[in-house]
Amino acid sequence: MVDATYTTPPEVGRYQTPALVVGVVFLALSLLGLLLHQTDNFFRAYLMGYLFWTGIALGSLAVLMLQHLTGGAWGMVIRRVLESSTRTLPLLLLLFVPIILGMHSLYEWTHQDKVNSDEILKEKSVYLNIPFFAARVLIYFAIWLSLMYLLNKWSGEQDRTAEQRYSRQMRMLSGPGLVLFVLTVTFASIDWAMSLDPHWFSTIWGLLFVAQWGLSSFAFVIALMALLSTRAPFKGVVSPAHFHDLGKLLLAFVMVWAYFNFSQYLIIWSGNIPEETKWFIPRQRGWLGAVAILVIIFHFALPFLMLLSRDLKRNARLLAGVAGLVLLMRLVDLFWIVAPRTDKTNFDLSGLWLYFVAPIGLGGIWLWYFATQLRKRPLLPLNDPYLEEALEHGKHGGH
Repeated sequence: MVDATYTTPPEVGRYQTPALVVGVVFLALSLLGLLLHQTDNFFRAYLMGYLFWTGIALGSLAVLMLQHLTGGAWGMVIRRVLESSTRTLPLLLLLFVPIILGMHSLYEWTHQDKVNSDEILKEKSVYLNIPFFAARVLIYFAIWLSLMYLLNKWSGEQDRTAEQRYSRQMRMLSGPGLVLFVLTVTFASIDWAMSLDPHWFSTIWGLLFVAQWGLSSFAFVIALMALLSTRAPFKGVVSPAHFHDLGKLLLAFVMVWAYFNFSQYLIIWSGNIPEETKWFIPRQRGWLGAVAILVIIFHFALPFLMLLSRDLKRNARLLAGVAGLVLLMRLVDLFWIVAPRTDKTNFDLSGLWLYFVAPIGLGGIWLWYFATQLRKRPLLPLNDPYLEEALEHGKHGGH
């Protein structure tokens, strides 16, 4: 039986319609980019926003499976938020259609004349071609949607029946599920982001996106939990001890993200091979170089130093501030990755506004759908055998 005291706060419902309106209006504004002959910037801005919001949903899928494997009070209180985030994947599959439609603007390897005149593109055309690209998109989403469906179905059945076998089933699925997640995210990140420059490659690229999307998910969940913890039913349930655990995990993901990025840069810098360095060169010059410095400071150095504080991690409001900063810098980092073109010496500043408008438009629609999913179930897995232990940890843990 669903406990009414754990239903979603009414404020969530009140934010839904404004989020949808903002999403529709800003996406409509971004379409002006096509009318103003900013086709390239429009599709790159859309791709940037898509990678950001997809990262939260898929990162939530990974964190959900990680929680089923490891247990812990930290995951019990955020499980329903993670599950709701994963249930936005059908929407994200639909939102991928504009990327398919804009492939000729995004990807050089879709132009047959360029492939015919370039030996590297000829060699890669076995993998980088439109039919196989579209087929891989369907394969990725088939795997992600299957994992999402089973984990959400069994979690709902456990709420309804209180049978403990569902916990075992979710745990058994999560092990191979994480392996599939890493593999599919690796190939998806290569297809969607790295092939923007088909002449460049990085062997750590897939792990970078695994870390990025896990970090995005944790930051989003922390920011949302800080809001929910001030309202019933989470007020008095989600405690400083829970936020302390989440803050430590956020710190871990910040460090992993920084380690992978530094490793990629160090290896390419020390090798100093033109085929590899050409991706970084335009991103280190002029104002894009200043953006890179901002990412280093506000995506790693400042959050790292702040999250070392035990008191900050136990303060929901301050921790949410750090999480919000991380989310903002995730967008800046994705802009630095997606927007520049190595075949052009200067970035077209006249289309810069699209990189603000498109992510907001996609975000409004995504948040509306996420809120719809969040309101469908109690905010805690009521019949999970470890729920009471997780709540007790919140009362007595972390001292």
